[in-house]
Amino acid sequence: MAEFLRESRIVKALTDRTIMYESHVRRFWRSVRYDEDEKMICSAVRKKDENDQDIDVEINFDVGDLRRVLELGDSDNDRTIIPERLFKGLCYRMGFTGHVTKKYLMSLFSPPYKFLSHYVVHALSHQKGAYDETSDYIMNIITCLVINRPYNDSQVLFDHLVDNIRGEKYIMYPRFIQMMIDDQVSDLPKDPANVLGLRHMTAETLGRLTSYKGLKKDESEPRAKRMICKILNRNYIAPENDDWRHKNSNSEDETDSLREMHEKKLRYWVVKDMKRK
Repeated sequence: MAEFLRESRIVKALTDRTIMYESHVRRFWRSVRYDEDEKMICSAVRKKDENDQDIDVEINFDVGDLRRVLELGDSDNDRTIIPERLFKGLCYRMGFTGHVTKKYLMSLFSPPYKFLSHYVVHALSHQKGAYDETSDYIMNIITCLVINRPYNDSQVLFDHLVDNIRGEKYIMYPRFIQMMIDDQVSDLPKDPANVLGLRHMTAETLGRLTSYKGLKKDESEPRAKRMICKILNRNYIAPENDDWRHKNSNSEDETDSLREMHEKKLRYWVVKDMKRK
């Protein structure tokens, strides 16, 4: 699974170790605005001029800039919406044991896929908490990576940045924001005492990944699902017609698990009227 992630198009977004400075990130979010006409996020950070006076320096970027700096390897032509059934069918292939209409919790996947979800959620999610719950767009990213389909990760991340500008403006995506700042301004003051720390994986975190929740009395932990799709074969070709498996696949069938599925009207899943929710 780690090898699969290292070769994925989101590897830089997952692993980049940019040092974040709290004053830079907070100032960015205090002064940020969204230019509707130019489709650009506009803000400023502060530095000293040649006379040692404080000056503001503009930071402006669009989807293309975010795509370039994070090296996401997608394009504007790639879709941001996939059918909910595609995502849910693949979830069961990855060992999800919950009900099709319930929340998609990382703890209900088999261990290898729990690790995959954990990694992507902690690196790419816009959430401030509840990291066990997997958002629709995070599952779309994972789905398209596993079955080797293009997906416009850049637009999805950009959309959440814009939503934050229109909302409460907490310091969302501090690592990505610092990467955008560093790309445009190379001589900002960098005080070691101002470094914004990250929580790294610990023995406790690993322990949570190896434990399984949701077992009833006398039930045993389900076996780990085998590797599938591009995780198993780097040359894997995605199934046709938004299927999550090839017709001649010899793995278990998920049809019964999907019988009680009802489409939810969520932002990054297809809905019947095709309107964005």
